[in-house]
Amino acid sequence: MRFTDGYWMLRDGVQASYPHEVLDVTTAPGSFSVYAPTQAIRHRGDLLKGPVVTLDYSSPMPDVIGVTVTHFAGEEVREPRFTLHEEDPGAVVEADDEAVVLTSGALSVRVARTGDWRVEFSAAGRVLTSNGAKSTAIMETADGAHHIREQLDLGVDQHVYGLGERFGPLVKNGQSVDIWNADGGTASEQAYKNVPFYLTDAGYGVFVNHPGRVSFEVASETVARTQFSVEGQTLNYFVIYGPTPKDILRRYTALTGRPARLPAWSFGLWLSTSFTTSYDEATVTSFIDGMAERDLPLSVFHFDTFWMREFHWCDFEWDPRAFPDPRGMLERLKARGLKICVWINPYIAQRSKLFAEGKARGFLLKKPDGDVWQWDKWQPGLAVVDFTDPAAREWYSGKLEALLDMGVDCFKSDFGERIPTDVAYFDGSDPQRMHNYYAYLYNETVFELLRKRRGQGEAVLFARAATAGTQAFPVHWGGDAESTFEAMAESLRGGLSLGMSGFGYWSHDIGGFEGTPDPALFKRWIAFGLLSSHSRLHGSGSYRVPWLFDEEAVDVLRRFTNLKARLMPYLQAAAREAYGEGVPMMRAMVVEFPGDPAVTHLERQYMLGGDLLVAPVFSADGEIAYYVPEGNWTHVLTGEPVAGGRWVRERHGFSSVPLLARPGSVIPFGAVEDRPDYDYADGVTLHAYALPDGARVTTEIPAASGEVAATFTTTRDGDVIRVVAEGTAAWRLLLPGVRGATAEGGTMIEHEYGLLVEAGGNAITVRGIDR
Repeated sequence: MRFTDGYWMLRDGVQASYPHEVLDVTTAPGSFSVYAPTQAIRHRGDLLKGPVVTLDYSSPMPDVIGVTVTHFAGEEVREPRFTLHEEDPGAVVEADDEAVVLTSGALSVRVARTGDWRVEFSAAGRVLTSNGAKSTAIMETADGAHHIREQLDLGVDQHVYGLGERFGPLVKNGQSVDIWNADGGTASEQAYKNVPFYLTDAGYGVFVNHPGRVSFEVASETVARTQFSVEGQTLNYFVIYGPTPKDILRRYTALTGRPARLPAWSFGLWLSTSFTTSYDEATVTSFIDGMAERDLPLSVFHFDTFWMREFHWCDFEWDPRAFPDPRGMLERLKARGLKICVWINPYIAQRSKLFAEGKARGFLLKKPDGDVWQWDKWQPGLAVVDFTDPAAREWYSGKLEALLDMGVDCFKSDFGERIPTDVAYFDGSDPQRMHNYYAYLYNETVFELLRKRRGQGEAVLFARAATAGTQAFPVHWGGDAESTFEAMAESLRGGLSLGMSGFGYWSHDIGGFEGTPDPALFKRWIAFGLLSSHSRLHGSGSYRVPWLFDEEAVDVLRRFTNLKARLMPYLQAAAREAYGEGVPMMRAMVVEFPGDPAVTHLERQYMLGGDLLVAPVFSADGEIAYYVPEGNWTHVLTGEPVAGGRWVRERHGFSSVPLLARPGSVIPFGAVEDRPDYDYADGVTLHAYALPDGARVTTEIPAASGEVAATFTTTRDGDVIRVVAEGTAAWRLLLPGVRGATAEGGTMIEHEYGLLVEAGGNAITVRGIDR
């Protein structure tokens, strides 16, 4: 929200009050409070008027400092509130006549007690950000609304990222962003997943601890500051020290929640009925038969909305006209090794038999006068489940549990954005604060049921709406994109932005959702989709089986589905970073290369894990330009070297995409290409790319359960590369680009990319490597 008219004046009707000086400070173990009048105190007469701003400083964990700015302290504490995971920070407060300082880990906040108003956040001997005169403010607008506003300085060549899944430019500088969930597709400033957290490449991030509407002006209203404001009497935020983007994400997700571990099968290909297409069991069977006949591996089949009867969403009952024997059908599908997903939403149409039941038991959101809140958008007479009522959550879960008993494995928890504010919640929650937070309660309800029934590490959703903390209930997908190259690029920007907001996994509809993609777009999107954390074929009014596009699409889908299955040892290791550390599987280039000024604005390419660079092709003709950081990179699909530190221009066929291995990386490829869940260590091939002299790389091969199944240590000393294995006897080593060397401990095999050695034991030594 903007309060000013240019730099010098306020907008009509706006009244502003700013902390002017420090009047008094009180300290306590690990915290302090500052009382700051909004005018100069020259004599006792100035002590008879306000406002006075109270600023409280504390720390919930090391390297994180919280700030609470308060005008009137009599405001009621309103629900909901984000769940924060705190730990003893060992914070220390030091105060003298010049300043008061709180230090938590390596991060300090200093409030000057003399001179002009000045607050500085510092670490490693430098100021990360600060605010001064007219940064912190009480703002009253012409409509009588009361806001607390904060501004933090943004230095030259410093960039802001995150704020949820946003489809505009990846760098948020110059943007106005309202944290308010909306069902707006992927082509507008609206977002399904709004997160009041931003990450910078200046060594820190900021989390605004408010679940309702937060307005951000990022280097826009004041171009050298990031501004955020909330309506009310209090604003609470946290400054989170890095120094790297990965470190910031680790600390932010430690505070708000880490993504859950997901089952290995979820990383395989998901195929959907699509949305408004006509389908029954025969249609579904024909799709699955068609995939099998063409050797296209499939892990999950998804039934979209019309598995239920029209106007009955949701009653959680199969449409008997299309599916007269749902239990038997699911048994037949599961006998083919498939997992089953069905679509749900948190709404109850008036024609659903659950409407009367929910109304009678008080489980539906009500207007303040006690009537059930309803409207006719999406479903006639639609009502909304009140997840603040524990009994309503149990009731809703019970309906889903019957589907689990039938053979369903997971749910696409769609919607949850269009949540009304003219309602009264069971627990008295503030409707404005619940608008975004509703998505958290909805997805938590479904995910916890799956975790209870399927066990730790086996629960998975395909969710759309989210806010801070909802990363704990994965997976989230990018919503309704058009079937265009522009929408494909929008989707990638949204996914990278979400990853920089604490979400470890992300997916999207291959080919787009709205409309029917032409064959070229579909094939380009396949490579992007299978080189994402999760991969789904889904559309709106048309099927997404590849043979309906052309026969080449079948080959392209097979190639990249097989590739993803073979990459599973590597992808599972990247997933461990997601659920163990909060570092996303799909990473904007700046997350992995924060010291490279060329990557700050890159949004058409990404790192998949720490060692694979992916540059999707956004054109039918295959022309692409992408940036390669310093070093000797390698094309994974061809074994060709690529010199880094420059932009590369190439042309790719539909069966190819720029997929580059990082210099010095050792990437494990599994021996199975027709499923994602298998013994990754058995027959694994280590691809060692451009190892420098003196390199020592440890490669852990996870089991499907996430535990370490085998470990390899790869070293290079001069012209000798040696690999030692622990935990497996069947493995191989591939050295792309290496010719004419000799090997000990295994059998050398000719390979088009370089030297391949089949291990005869637990160690391989290769001599004669070119320097």
